[in-house]
Amino acid sequence: MLEGLFQPTHLLMIFGIALLVFGPKKLPELGKGIGEGIRGFKSAMKAEDEKPAGATPNSANEHSMTTE
Repeated sequence: MLEGLFQPTHLLMIFGIALLVFGPKKLPELGKGIGEGIRGFKSAMKAEDEKPAGATPNSANEHSMTTE
């Protein structure tokens, strides 16, 4: 179903429409904003993966309740 979705002609048409809508001055700013958003998302996902498995907030509360 998605096999021929991003062919070079399709990408050129999308770029051309974006150029018409946003203009040549806004297009680099738009690309920079999208790139920063993707980098932020990737770094947040990486930080979430690096958390230790036993460091959940609920496990600390359960431990303190059982020792009292």
